[in-house]
Amino acid sequence: MYIQINKTVTFVSTNFTITNMKIEEAVKSTVKMGISKKVVLNIIYTQNVINDSFSEILKPHDLSSEQFNVLRILRGQKGCPANMFVIQERMLAKTSNTTRLVDKLLLKEFVTRAVCPENRRKIEVQITKKGLAILTELDPKVIEHEQKFAKNLDEQELEQLNYLLEKFRNQ
Repeated sequence: MYIQINKTVTFVSTNFTITNMKIEEAVKSTVKMGISKKVVLNIIYTQNVINDSFSEILKPHDLSSEQFNVLRILRGQKGCPANMFVIQERMLAKTSNTTRLVDKLLLKEFVTRAVCPENRRKIEVQITKKGLAILTELDPKVIEHEQKFAKNLDEQELEQLNYLLEKFRNQ
């Protein structure tokens, strides 16, 4: 299997347009880079493009991507509470301040927080109906966002990209 690289790709967001340019052009580098550096820069740059586009979806709801991640984790609990350790363990960004994120979601009434009856040192967090409603509203927009970035690749290329990213990440 191989990935065809010479395709023209254009990503369009509400605020910017990114066309298929070499990473050296994107970061305006005049220094010759090794392939390892190009790959790492390309992954970081692509992550930023995806995150910027995703932030535009969340902005009208006054949510950060980390807060959204917490809500999705809690929805996955299917009505059961999760303690702070479980939430932190499942976060995409492991360095997120889970307590601060939960505090902000509490103020928006998207979650509730209570002391665990079996272990008073544990705090249990649960998604509210309001939190579920915001996720339900965002679901189609999130799916559209994912499909927008995947549309220039066929199923086999998506599988290959996913395989290579997992292989790259899991040294």
